[in-house]
Amino acid sequence: MAKKEKEKKMNAKQQAYAKKQEEKGKKVVAWIIGAFIALAAFYLIFVATNF
Repeated sequence: MAKKEKEKKMNAKQQAYAKKQEEKGKKVVAWIIGAFIALAAFYLIFVATNF
């Protein structure tokens, strides 16, 4: 509820900036998750080859 009220008070430029920041945030989260998956795969390969 509070978010909608806050968005109503923002002008178009502020809304565009907020949307841009949200998209950048989603990209960063996706990169972090991808890095964790890559590290997990590397660890699995490392462990499998050391038996």
